[in-house]
Amino acid sequence: MNIAVTQGVALMPPPFSAGLTVWSQTTGRPGTNTYATASFAAFVPTDPDFGGCLEIQKNQATIRLRWMGEVPILPGTYLRIRARVKAISGVLPSVAVAAWAGTASGAQVTGIATTGPVTALAQFGEIVEISAIVGTGARAGVDLAWPTSVAFAHFGLDLTGPTGGLVRIDDIQIEDVTSFYTGDLLGAVDVRDFGAQGDGTTDDRAAFVAAMAAAGTRRLIVPEGTYLIGSDLSITPPVEFRGTLSMPESAVLILQRNFDLPSYAAAFGNNEAGFRKGVQALFHSSQHVTFDLMGRRVVLTAPVDVFALAGFDNTSSRRIIANGQLDAAESPAWETVTVTRSATYATGQPLRLSNIANVAAVPVGARISGVGVGREVYVRARNIGAERLTLSQPLHGGSGTQVFTFERYQYMLDFSGFSGLRNFELHNVEMRCRGRCSAVMMPEDGRIMRFMNCDFDRPRDRGITSIGLGCQGVWIDHCQFRSAQQPMNSQDRTVIGFNINGNDAKIRNNRVVRWAHFGVMNGSGHLVLGNHFFAGDEQPQGVRQAGLILTNKNTRTVFSGNYVDNCFLELTNEHDADPEHSTGFSFGGLTVTGNIFYSIDMAPWNSFIVLTPYGPGHFVQGMVVTGNVFRATSGQVDRADKLDTTYASMNFGRFRNVVWRDNTYNNINFPVESPTVIIHDQNTEATNWTIGTGEKLPFGGWARTVSSMVIENAPRDAGNNSRYDMPHVFVQEGANSSDVRLRWPIATRGRAVLTVRVDRPL
Repeated sequence: MNIAVTQGVALMPPPFSAGLTVWSQTTGRPGTNTYATASFAAFVPTDPDFGGCLEIQKNQATIRLRWMGEVPILPGTYLRIRARVKAISGVLPSVAVAAWAGTASGAQVTGIATTGPVTALAQFGEIVEISAIVGTGARAGVDLAWPTSVAFAHFGLDLTGPTGGLVRIDDIQIEDVTSFYTGDLLGAVDVRDFGAQGDGTTDDRAAFVAAMAAAGTRRLIVPEGTYLIGSDLSITPPVEFRGTLSMPESAVLILQRNFDLPSYAAAFGNNEAGFRKGVQALFHSSQHVTFDLMGRRVVLTAPVDVFALAGFDNTSSRRIIANGQLDAAESPAWETVTVTRSATYATGQPLRLSNIANVAAVPVGARISGVGVGREVYVRARNIGAERLTLSQPLHGGSGTQVFTFERYQYMLDFSGFSGLRNFELHNVEMRCRGRCSAVMMPEDGRIMRFMNCDFDRPRDRGITSIGLGCQGVWIDHCQFRSAQQPMNSQDRTVIGFNINGNDAKIRNNRVVRWAHFGVMNGSGHLVLGNHFFAGDEQPQGVRQAGLILTNKNTRTVFSGNYVDNCFLELTNEHDADPEHSTGFSFGGLTVTGNIFYSIDMAPWNSFIVLTPYGPGHFVQGMVVTGNVFRATSGQVDRADKLDTTYASMNFGRFRNVVWRDNTYNNINFPVESPTVIIHDQNTEATNWTIGTGEKLPFGGWARTVSSMVIENAPRDAGNNSRYDMPHVFVQEGANSSDVRLRWPIATRGRAVLTVRVDRPL
């Protein structure tokens, strides 16, 4: 900025050769004595150094020279006043720029400095430049910092010191030097001023470092161009990108004052590149916990390999990606990689597949399918030299060699390269998979990943996948899962919301729309609370799949406050290398309380809680099902519970600590209870009363215990006499061991009220 150019302000005094009538001997105000009448001064037209100049005989203690032109003083404008002087003879004086400052009304402004730096002339004939900078800001290099009450000034020189000297003064110059302070005024430093080329080939890193050192807390400006930065760079001040950066993939850029997606997108030219470099920086910055997407949409054309971006393994520092949308573009990079290989499995090494030719072609993170493979079993790790794979879960089919299929789905965020990652979180992120890709693959190991208030929209295959124990302590909280297969019939859907291999998962307050399964959960110590997952379709009398599958027999899990809509809770041991029970705990450790189980037009043979043992000898121990609502509409459902005997039945003689009570049933043909109350009316005299439980015991179990028996009113014999005998009680009667028998001493009739249990309590 230059006010002489932009505003037409007259700054430059006329040369002395134009006459001395505009040069005051005192203040410069109108009416003061001028140098045209001064007896101690004269114009010299032919000085060998200056050409025309003013010669002054110093005959007073202070000689003042002021231009009578009013130079405006504008806020934000800086003026430099300078003149060349030399001593000719006599005593050597001192010289300084000086001024008279006035208000807009013409009054003198007092109490301010009006004299610049004083220079003592040291020798005759030496040309000395006298200068001072005047402005309204107290900035470095400003000699006279004036308040904004100063509206104009008369500038010139003061000659001070001993009298008697003769001094010549060249024409005085006044110029706008505001440009000296442009960086300060705008609060910005331009990297080009420190040597940055922006040509895309010259490494500009050193120029950026120099510019940052000069900027301090001011903003760094990166103008148009492409700036090659050859290695890691941490930009400490605020930065504005008008041009873009080019960096090697391994080089880290940390924007300490602009750690958000818009800034990284500006730095690298688009949201996708900015997102990848921002995620990379998140793992390398000790000053930031959250990479904020600031509500931006990032279109991804390929999976984000987070481990490759981070460049190191095994970190526990809390890191968060928050507040934005990831959107999958149509791209061949999302295609599933499918490989088939022959492999050997041995139950003695339940997490290993061996003897695999070209095992390098089998990707880590691939899902395994084959005979005896349970749901959601993945390749956790790979040993190429030993030709073997490590699995996420055992196989239930026993030892042997067979051909397996390996399918490697592609995920927006892929953490599978980490052997240890802890405390990584996604908050308020919508993952728009569009049926093209899956959402998140968790690391091989780690703990406490958190998914908070996220939206998993139409994944092609999976929402969240765990290939090892990176799911330990995972939180999936207040998220929405929307399936890409919503129009399909329930039994035809294949997409799964999440799977868990580790312990202590918190699955809370999620909404899940028409998936094959909401989740497949191994491990134990889980809390599944307040979720609404539904899986209905438009079929009349439709088939339903499991909403949630618990594959650890003794799961130590609380399932409470959920809305199980047109699907069911399934308990299995399909991830058991030895599915036949021999020792230890069997099915149980489960509390199911306060849930809504609901169906519309569901086939009557479907149920809401299904137990599927994959080997014989199992039983139920420690299961509580209380305070739930089981309701069917548009048709009846036979039972709320079901034992699926596809692979094996159960040892009903070992049931214990099973409590199934205080539930509500609507349109359920056989309400389940244990303990269950049976009222039996024996209308003809008999010594043996056979009392059926009416298919009311859970999972079709045995009548193992009668915990109470009451004979209402007096029992009668054939002579209508009251009987005071007590009958003996026999349990596990009948073809299915589900009846109870009362044996009387003589033939008796009457009413018995019995409380029957499916178990033997401890």
